[in-house]
Amino acid sequence: MTSEFRTETRQLLHVAWPVILGQLGHVTVGVADSAMIGQTGTLPLAAAAFANSLFVIPLVFGIGVAYGITPLVANADGQGDRDRVGRLLSQGLLINSLLSIALMAVLWLIKPLAVHMGQDPEVITLALPYLGLLILGLFPLMIFLSLKQFAEGLSDTRPAMLISLGANVVNVALNYAMIYGHWGFPAMGLMGAGYATLISRILMALSMYAYMALHPRFIIYRTELLPRRFEMARIRRILALGIPSGLQYIFEVGAFATAAVFIGQLGALPLAAHQIAISLASISYMAASGIGAAATVRIGYAQGRQDVAAIRRVGMVALFLVCIIMSLAGLTFALGNRFFPSLYNSDPEVILLSAQLLIIAVFFQLSDGIQVVGLGLLRGLADVRMPTFITFFSYWVIALPLSYVWGLHYLGGVGAIWICLAIGLTLSAALLMRRFHRLSRLA
Repeated sequence: MTSEFRTETRQLLHVAWPVILGQLGHVTVGVADSAMIGQTGTLPLAAAAFANSLFVIPLVFGIGVAYGITPLVANADGQGDRDRVGRLLSQGLLINSLLSIALMAVLWLIKPLAVHMGQDPEVITLALPYLGLLILGLFPLMIFLSLKQFAEGLSDTRPAMLISLGANVVNVALNYAMIYGHWGFPAMGLMGAGYATLISRILMALSMYAYMALHPRFIIYRTELLPRRFEMARIRRILALGIPSGLQYIFEVGAFATAAVFIGQLGALPLAAHQIAISLASISYMAASGIGAAATVRIGYAQGRQDVAAIRRVGMVALFLVCIIMSLAGLTFALGNRFFPSLYNSDPEVILLSAQLLIIAVFFQLSDGIQVVGLGLLRGLADVRMPTFITFFSYWVIALPLSYVWGLHYLGGVGAIWICLAIGLTLSAALLMRRFHRLSRLA
């Protein structure tokens, strides 16, 4: 590696490693919930999977809109425009606060429709109250994400990491107390996990807000933490990046959520196995997502400085790093494909089916990592419309129809559904990296 590539690797990792740990802390909340809920039985685990499959689609749209702040902040920072940076903070908070309220309303309207989705009635009975608690946690989560993405746009990634990890510790402790009935709490099972998640997300929002209000680095932006007016030109700019980014997440994560609904029609056992395997695969995905988020910041900054060579260099370094991470993740899943599911559930049939799904996950690790980094690279270039079409085509035109036909119509089962999702991931990865290669040469 040349000195320039070594320098870029260090700079990218400096931004990325707190993001990766923060992302892992965030997803570990879900992993811990699944593992601890799974100890209470297969039905509660299936109910958690179904509730999350409904909740995750509006959630990831909100996350994508929040991500629209980051490249704009990085670009303004690269140009040294502090006034624009501050305005992006206030308008981002306004957008995401209102959006969270709208998404909560959508989720409340979706709840009554759950009984018509072909799921086990016992699963529905457990899932709907739990879903209600997840919905209440959406507003504080969106406030946290708004502040997190602003700070990351300025390459300040450690506070969000520490807050996410701290919230994860709180969540696990409250899970232990509320799910199983310790420390004077009643044993609430699945609902205990819901209350623990809600409390931890409120603490995340309050902690990040306090950091932004009190830290000397952000003192010049303190007045922007309480937005007082709408600036429509800036709002349109944020939404021009945020809405397509949100749609990208909907098309990708929504495909997996829809696949969970397909799997639920096969029974509670396949759905529980899917929940275990997908929660494990989400760990490596979030690590790759951290590399992609750091690449967005680095490319946005380089574009603000009009440094074309740096844009290409960031892309190659990000691709190199994510290939290493996902290769190690694939090896880990291959070696522990029976051990890891046993941490979630003691049912031998659930463990065996989860182990089979993890072997399929081994083969799509590189594709999964490359496609999420590809989205991050293109987002840094403010290219979001064509990547949105690519994700829609890969998952909803190719992967999901194949999943339905092979998995349900031809009775290929949950394994066939996962193979079809892997095909979608691979197609998306190839098309996104091809587009970055072309655009970065023209930047």
